[in-house]
Amino acid sequence: MERADLRAIYQQGIAALEAARDLDALEEARVRFLGRKADLSNLLRSIAELAPEDKRVVGRFGNLVKKELEAAYDARHTQLEQAELVHGLAKDSVDVTLPGRELPLGHLHLITQTRREIEAIFIGMGYEVAEGPEVETDYYNFTALNTPEDHPARSLHDTFFVTDNVLLRTHTSPVQVRVMEKQRPPVYVIVPGKAYRRDSDATHTPMFHQVEGLVVDHGITLADLKGTLEQFAKAMFGEDRRIRLRPHFFPFTEPSVEVDVSCMACNGNGCRLCKRTGWLEILGAGMVDPNVFGFVNYDPEEFTGFAFGMGIERIAMLKYGVSDLRLFYENDLRFLTQF
Repeated sequence: MERADLRAIYQQGIAALEAARDLDALEEARVRFLGRKADLSNLLRSIAELAPEDKRVVGRFGNLVKKELEAAYDARHTQLEQAELVHGLAKDSVDVTLPGRELPLGHLHLITQTRREIEAIFIGMGYEVAEGPEVETDYYNFTALNTPEDHPARSLHDTFFVTDNVLLRTHTSPVQVRVMEKQRPPVYVIVPGKAYRRDSDATHTPMFHQVEGLVVDHGITLADLKGTLEQFAKAMFGEDRRIRLRPHFFPFTEPSVEVDVSCMACNGNGCRLCKRTGWLEILGAGMVDPNVFGFVNYDPEEFTGFAFGMGIERIAMLKYGVSDLRLFYENDLRFLTQF
């Protein structure tokens, strides 16, 4: 091979390397002129087979061409890398003066919204909020609330027992007893929280939320209870709402009542929601049984009081037209985002 051939390889190689517009094209040019199967590589491997007078020329100028091509490759590689970096930075640049991407905001669950609304109404009436343990003893959950030993609520069918004497509270009423143990009248408290019962269908879940209320003071009557609950119903469901009391029975109140509110869908005229009665049941209530006062050393001759309890899910279902209690717990965003 003559010097002219090496000169042609050098010129073609330099031109191909400089013409490469990206790293892929540059790699193709490298393989073509510096790869194992390139003409230059084949020539350098065949030096031993050349005539003595050609070995020195090919060896000297062949290696010189190889070094020049490798240097040209390295230089062009650096240029293309820097160009790609600059292009990438420009493409991915962020204008910090532009508005950011709008992210969807979360919101309170409907149960939490309803609980806070109930709390706000009673706090506005002068009540305090009390809390207590969800894992209770039989004494506070049943005995101190005047519940007989043979009452169905004490059975395994209705209650989640941890041991023979420890259970998941079936209502938030045990907190009322704990409050009265620590505080002398007057007592004006509400007790929101979770409760647990063995029940599950369209209107019941094993875990649910309640708000209990307790008032103990001098001269408290059933009229005070009715006035309090009527004020609550108007604040919760609208000023046009009315309530009615129906006789009922609870172990810890005497007399006991079920409380209905006039239907907000038909304004008490009768519709499918209220089953044509014009009324919707919202809670249970009554005057505190004197036997309960005996467990907390309150003198029933000096103090009287009333208690009430409502399911937060029930209130939310009535106010927002939710037909199935289980919707609150299925985490379906199509339902939750409506509120």
